[in-house]
Amino acid sequence: MNIIPAADYQDMSHKAAHLMIEKIRSNPDMTLGLATGSTPKGVYDELIKDHMENGTSYKRITTVNLDEYIGLPPFDPNSYRYFMNSGLFNHLDIQQVNTHLPKGDADDINQECQRYEQLIKDLVDIDLQLLGIGQNGHIGFNEPGTPFTSRTHVVKLEESTRKANARFFESMDKVPTHAITMGIASILDSREILLLASGSAKAEAITQLVHGEANEQFPASALKVHSNVTIIADEAALSLV
Repeated sequence: MNIIPAADYQDMSHKAAHLMIEKIRSNPDMTLGLATGSTPKGVYDELIKDHMENGTSYKRITTVNLDEYIGLPPFDPNSYRYFMNSGLFNHLDIQQVNTHLPKGDADDINQECQRYEQLIKDLVDIDLQLLGIGQNGHIGFNEPGTPFTSRTHVVKLEESTRKANARFFESMDKVPTHAITMGIASILDSREILLLASGSAKAEAITQLVHGEANEQFPASALKVHSNVTIIADEAALSLV
C-alpha cells in the first residue's frame, strides 16, 4: 500500500483530485469507480473546478458507483443517484448514459444485483476505484463478516452505518435498512484502488487497515491482497499509524 499524507480534508481532496485528473487526461476512455458521502465530496468539487477552469473532458469517461439504497428512486434527494447527479455529473460534460449506479427501486432486487455485476464485467473491470472507509472497516456497504469472495449483493445495514448516515435524513426512521453494493471481489477486480480517509474518527480504522491482518470481520483488510492500492489520509486519520 502506498500512503500519501495530507494536512487536512481540503488537502486530501486536492491531492486525490489531482491524481484522478492526471489519469483521466492520460486515459480519456477510462472507467472510474466512484463513491458517495461526505468523504469524496471535496474531491468532486475539485474535479468540477478543474473541468470549468481547465477543460478536462469526461465525454468518453464511464463511471460505476459502489452502491445505492434499496427503496429510494433516483429522484429522491437522499438517493445516491441524486447525490452523484447534483454533486458531480450535472457539472461535467460526461454523458449520462455512461454513468451507472444500481437501481434501488428495481422490481426484482436480486436480478438487479446480477445485472449490475454483469455490467461491471462487460466494462472489462474498473480502471480506478475510489473508496472511503467506515469506522467498522466497511468499504462500499460491505459490512463486517462479508466474504472476500462476494459479488454485487443486497446487504442489511448495521445500526452504526445507519447512524453515521442519519445526518443526511430527516430522522433515523427515514434511513434505509438495506442497500445494493458491489461485493468485495468486485472491488478487488479494479486495476487500481484509491482510498480516502479524513478525521480522527477514521484513525482506528486506518491503523487496522495498515497494520492489521486480512480478516473478513474488517472488510477493508481485503485490500491487502491487491497489488495497487493508494491511501490518501489527513493527519487526524493517520494519527495512530
